[in-house]
Amino acid sequence: MQKKYNKAFLFILAALLLALSMPQALLAVDMPTASGTATKSCDKATIDYSNTSDGYVMAQFTANTGKRIRAQVVGPKTTYTYELPPQKWITFPLSDGNGDYKVTVFENTTENKYATVVSASFKVTLTDEFAPFLRPNQYVDYANAPSTTKKAAELLQGETNDLKKIEKIYNYVVDNFTYDTEKAKSVASGYLPVLDSVLAAKKGICFDYASVMTGMLRSQGIPCKLVVGYAGTAYHAWISVWTKETGWIDNAIQFNGTSWQRMDPTFASSGKKSETIMKYIGDGKNYTTKYLY
Repeated sequence: MQKKYNKAFLFILAALLLALSMPQALLAVDMPTASGTATKSCDKATIDYSNTSDGYVMAQFTANTGKRIRAQVVGPKTTYTYELPPQKWITFPLSDGNGDYKVTVFENTTENKYATVVSASFKVTLTDEFAPFLRPNQYVDYANAPSTTKKAAELLQGETNDLKKIEKIYNYVVDNFTYDTEKAKSVASGYLPVLDSVLAAKKGICFDYASVMTGMLRSQGIPCKLVVGYAGTAYHAWISVWTKETGWIDNAIQFNGTSWQRMDPTFASSGKKSETIMKYIGDGKNYTTKYLY
């Protein structure tokens, strides 16, 4: 009996130590979990839509396979297609907000053909509009990035103004990261940033920049959208944020005394904040949004 109590005590102690080591802002956001109260399953996969009010759905391909697996989230306005690695729960945001959704898991059969494994349809009513843009997901996995969340906490220690917080994180990424041209040439389809690896290397492609900054801001309780679309004719990634003072800042982050500049850390960094680059970034007509993560 004593051994059982000792094990229970050690488990509770470990949980407390883990909680104390996490940034306080991170503790305020419930991390995604497959609760199991609303699911659709088959012998190969499970879709868990228990927590759609918190802005996410989860899926797991439970079977062991060498085939390519994909998950598709069809929302009220947009269709998102994701890679689904087998035998682990993956979180996908409900980026379209309230409305009817359909989530389907597909398994590759031959070449470019896929077969439906399992599908679930449900209606979403969010607790608030920020829910999908506060939590970690497959594209912004800050739940598994302790170095990234720690750095964000260090940068914002003692700061209470949200706009100042955004500026500090933006400036850190822009001033310390360099664009990885070799990686840009060789990056494969389905690439996903590993935030702590990008932070350690301090270089990456546009997706890396935007994902790191989004993870840092979300970990500090600031709603942030990772935006994927086109900058001119180039496929690109940038971010948008929300503060109490401004609401959603979809086109900007940095105020130079005259106008806000679009929140595009990649161009600002690789262009060393040149006047020409900052003018391009700040001109909304050069950007077209396609997906929000």
